[in-house]
Amino acid sequence: MTEASLTGRSFQHRLARARFRAWHRGTREADYMIGGFFDRYHVGWGDAELDWFEALLDEDDVDVMAWALGTQPPPAHLAGDLLMLMQKLDYVDIPR
Repeated sequence: MTEASLTGRSFQHRLARARFRAWHRGTREADYMIGGFFDRYHVGWGDAELDWFEALLDEDDVDVMAWALGTQPPPAHLAGDLLMLMQKLDYVDIPR
């Protein structure tokens, strides 16, 4: 197996793990916000974006939701373009 195929498999494994973690947060609100963000934007991600998202997943849901809603300032290591996309909340699709 080539290094490129191993790297690709590792990246795909990380994406799958991130998707699971994004949709299994513990509250429905966090699932929709974080999981919905993943579903909408992960397709164009590379290593840097996935690194950012994995760091976000390590944070408490209450904090992530506060940063996404703009009620609390985010830490410097998470602030940036991806968090600005999350703050749009245009990706939350709540089934009725």
